Amino acid sequence: MNVSESGHRGRDALLMIDIINPFDYPEADRILANTRRALPAMKRLVEAFRAQGRPVIYANDNFGQWRSNFPDIVRRCREGNGRDVVEAMHPASDDYFVLKPHRSAFYDTPLERLLNELGAEHLLLAGIATDMCVLASASDAHMRSYHLTIVSDATAAVDEARHDSCLDLMGHTLDAKVASTQQVLMNLALERK
Repeated sequence: MNVSESGHRGRDALLMIDIINPFDYPEADRILANTRRALPAMKRLVEAFRAQGRPVIYANDNFGQWRSNFPDIVRRCREGNGRDVVEAMHPASDDYFVLKPHRSAFYDTPLERLLNELGAEHLLLAGIATDMCVLASASDAHMRSYHLTIVSDATAAVDEARHDSCLDLMGHTLDAKVASTQQVLMNLALERK
């Protein structure tokens, strides 16, 4: 299905960053614990976007697997320590995905072209890690003049101090709105009226 057939056109797009993850690297146990705490908010956010016909885009690391594709990454991550996260956040058939070689969802990916096709002007960022891939993606989105919302309770880092300082940094230096899932869902409901 191409973008024009999907019905996914509009100003908002949800970018789920690195949530399909094997959690098999240094400090993975700490980020996994914090991701599990953020999981209910992440799920509510994705479900709300899907229910309203708004695009959900998974921007995922390829984990150095250059001969893989997104379904391969999902299968591999289902065998990892965070299989419960992968099961809970499993992409739907009409979600989009881009594989990225490094931190930013924009770096060496077709994300910008996809967003243009979707007519997206406002990106809502969620996922992991707040202080690495979410921050890099937000910075690149800001340089491309997208309006940004970082969903504070649907992002996670290795620890709360890094998470909170990065949210503050993105709010001040990238003109990003930092909002909870509840605030985002209330705004989406108001927009539909």
